[in-house]
Amino acid sequence: MANQKTIAAAAELRDVDTETKILDAAHAVFLRAGTAGARMQEIADEAGVNKALLHYYFRSKERLAAAVFERVARGLFARLGMVALANVDLETKVRRMIATYLDELSQTPYAPGYLICEMNQNPDRAAQLLKMIGAPMEDGTPGVPFLQPLAAQIQERVAAGQMRAIAPRQFVANLVSLCVFPFAARPMLCAVLHLDDAGFREFIAERKATLPDVFLAGLRP
Repeated sequence: MANQKTIAAAAELRDVDTETKILDAAHAVFLRAGTAGARMQEIADEAGVNKALLHYYFRSKERLAAAVFERVARGLFARLGMVALANVDLETKVRRMIATYLDELSQTPYAPGYLICEMNQNPDRAAQLLKMIGAPMEDGTPGVPFLQPLAAQIQERVAAGQMRAIAPRQFVANLVSLCVFPFAARPMLCAVLHLDDAGFREFIAERKATLPDVFLAGLRP
């Protein structure tokens, strides 16, 4: 009986390993070629498995694409959400959010372009993203969990005359856009600013140091 349990456990582990290997391969291929340009055989070759296993674990290219999209989005937004919910003052939160997001983007520089392309080509992806990281606001409208505590901090600053009024969703959209743009427009920036890979990394390091002050200064009354 013990041997049978050991064998079953090993088989289950192998299944998990195979599924992860396929997802890793699909992640690499989709980000490299785009979902529309990716082929199941290419993913199978990348994973080192036969194509039948892809269909066994994920049934279809669309299901595999949805799994990769969720994985990439979670990687970008999970830590950012945790920082945004932290019990710290707004200025500290802004600095931590920018540092965290730029660090995440530096590790996955092609993720923003991939996510934007996916949502442009497949409108269902936006709903998938919202369902994954979002939750209804108190009035029933869609939102993200950290908007409510962020709104309270903004209102507190506005009431004290320390900040101009701004909607929380605009606050987040502005901050995220300022972080994402250099990565989404990396080829253009590198061409215009004559940056190689090392130069781009230096550019992002400079941005990490200066962006918080620029962002916060724009909100002062």
